[in-house]
Amino acid sequence: MTYSLENDQARVAINSHGAELSSFIRKDLPELGELEYIWPAEAAVWGRHAPVLFPIVGRLANDTYRHQGHDYHLPQHGFARDREFTLVRQSPTELVFELRDDAASRASYPFGFVLSISYRLRGAELTVDWQVQNPAADTELLFSIGAHPAFRCPLLPEEKLEDYYFQFDHPVTAPRHLLQGGLLTGETAPLLTGHTELPLTYDLFAQDALVLKHFDFTRLNLRSCRSARAVRVRFDGFPYLGLWTKGPGAPFVCIEPWQGIAGSVGGPQELADKEGILTLAPGGRYAASYTIAVE
Repeated sequence: MTYSLENDQARVAINSHGAELSSFIRKDLPELGELEYIWPAEAAVWGRHAPVLFPIVGRLANDTYRHQGHDYHLPQHGFARDREFTLVRQSPTELVFELRDDAASRASYPFGFVLSISYRLRGAELTVDWQVQNPAADTELLFSIGAHPAFRCPLLPEEKLEDYYFQFDHPVTAPRHLLQGGLLTGETAPLLTGHTELPLTYDLFAQDALVLKHFDFTRLNLRSCRSARAVRVRFDGFPYLGLWTKGPGAPFVCIEPWQGIAGSVGGPQELADKEGILTLAPGGRYAASYTIAVE
């Protein structure tokens, strides 16, 4: 089921399947009226809008991890994006969804959990809050969580992807961490060397997503050099970031703040030893948030 939030400036839609943001429309743009910013999930190109990545981010080697002497299998980005969430709270400005462990989840992920995802709309800014609870009395909860919103790019009919660029909040020097088959190779390549902008081309993504680690910026804008339209994403406290589009001609780009990261090339590894895994004590709670603003 799809639920909506709306005010004078914007309207958003969230599907209870995956608690996925499926639309973010700016309603008050001069000359344009309404403009959709979220990729419409065309199945022939990429059939998702903005999936929530849980309980892992990225791919595991052989889609397998080890925990307490057993091997378990999880698909890329985990299972939350393909599960039905329960709407637990609704107001004119906020929607809160919840997913709990069950027999199906425990077959591939032997942990109890409560995952809450809230969406709060204020003006043309949407705040996404995550909360993970560990209901166990004596067992730690191991997990990662991440965002994967896909933004239409270009936003206007007369534009093309190459008219767009990523804009950082200050000059950034950072390499990209290379992937092979969706797994980290341990190698890096130069990406940003004191720049505040990164022009977009499809060649930039020819070797898969741009993966950044432990960067020193908290804001990233997607801007056009031909119009005033833009998307602004803020992600304080996130150690990893993915930037991705599917390939030549795909009219979207993803800005992905992650609390976790893909596995490494090689055999299955202990979940507790995997880079980016978060550990939540029995009875503990974890919270993180990011914001999307549309211009």
